[in-house]
Amino acid sequence: MSTSPGTIDGGPPDVKAGRLGPAEVAQRFGDAVPPLTRAQALVEAERCLYCHDAPCSTACPTGIDVPSFIRRIADDNLRGAARVILDANPLGGTCARVCPTEVLCEQVCVRHAQQGKAVEIGRLQRHAVDAVMDRPFASLFPRAAPSGRRVAVVGAGPSGLACAVGLARLGHEVVVHDARPKGGGLNEYGLAAYKVADDFAQRELAWLLGIGGIRLETGWRLADAAQLAALRREYAAVYLAVGLGRTYTLGVPGEDLAGVRDAVDFIADLRVAQDKSTLPIGRRVVVIGGGMTAIDAAVQSRLLGAEEVHIVYRRGPEQMGASRAEQEWAQTRGVAIHHWLAPEAVLGSQGHVAGMRFVRQRLAAGVLQATGAHQSFVADMVLKAIGQKLDAGWLDGTGLTLQGGRIVADDDGRTATPGLFVGGDARLGGRDLTVEAVEDGKRAAAAIHALIGTPVAAG
Repeated sequence: MSTSPGTIDGGPPDVKAGRLGPAEVAQRFGDAVPPLTRAQALVEAERCLYCHDAPCSTACPTGIDVPSFIRRIADDNLRGAARVILDANPLGGTCARVCPTEVLCEQVCVRHAQQGKAVEIGRLQRHAVDAVMDRPFASLFPRAAPSGRRVAVVGAGPSGLACAVGLARLGHEVVVHDARPKGGGLNEYGLAAYKVADDFAQRELAWLLGIGGIRLETGWRLADAAQLAALRREYAAVYLAVGLGRTYTLGVPGEDLAGVRDAVDFIADLRVAQDKSTLPIGRRVVVIGGGMTAIDAAVQSRLLGAEEVHIVYRRGPEQMGASRAEQEWAQTRGVAIHHWLAPEAVLGSQGHVAGMRFVRQRLAAGVLQATGAHQSFVADMVLKAIGQKLDAGWLDGTGLTLQGGRIVADDDGRTATPGLFVGGDARLGGRDLTVEAVEDGKRAAAAIHALIGTPVAAG
């Protein structure tokens, strides 16, 4: 309970590293879902009914022919299964690990309706893709003859990589520019470490680049219209997959106190840390938000040794961006989830966060209204997972149009500027899912290929 409008009686802040030993932390951050064995995969594949006009394929944003790849697994043809998957989704390995299959393909699985348990499509997809990653990607999908055309991609996340791979397969040369020290985008910096264990994002990136024709240039940030104009002069087309680089603020008193930070930065620190046990974590953590970032930040706080972790969301469980399965995943790992509470103030002590005060809300005629009731939580650390927005500082003078904070483009990524395409989270209409970003990149690659015309003979 609050002791004054801006303080809370929680004792001195307790934030420190080494709450758990390195070995225990490493074990905790291992694979969240273990891979299937060959025997398990064969048994699971046999559960598939190989439906005609399968609803699971329709539900997949990248249109993977799910019955086709599962039938090949049942026939013990993993290379064939992987080709089906990767032809539709070149980042099928990551998507198998992080895609919310429970609300996409598996939700509409016929076995789910018949038996209450869908075929484990995501785990079967991982089984097939992992089995071929010891072979060059080019052995599965050889490149077409060189076209003599060069395309620039800005952003080495899922959408940019999918576009680059698609263009490389068609014989074009691609230079992928990214501001970070490593490629991979959110796959490298934004996903919970236990979802992509064993440095999977970098292993997948290296494997995809093995197709040839793609050069990754890191440490390159798009800063202004002049830079973009230079890219357009130098390349036949430009694909912008810049993501959402800025975070929202709470806009409440005390937000600038020490111990309050963005959840995306917390997750990125976890991803790059060689020894995660060296990262400081509060004994009591409050995470504000209702999406996947909130879940990932909260669960990983617990894995680091936080004793008490609360997710606090301003609406109800049905409105949370995180699926019901993800919410249950967090709860079974010791995270408490609270609904209908809106942030009102960060409470402090001696310049450091000491807690959070929330005001209870309710829906009245479809509008959120404060009830006047309050609830406070003691906290040594507060993580904000309240969404991201486009870093639009470079847009002035580009001719691109913003709507709802994102760049206007059609479903194939075409903007009103010839030769300039946009996809992924930065495009108006994106759903902020890895698999959706991949589909954007695929469609843009096809549209760019159609635009830049007949291949130019080499020599």
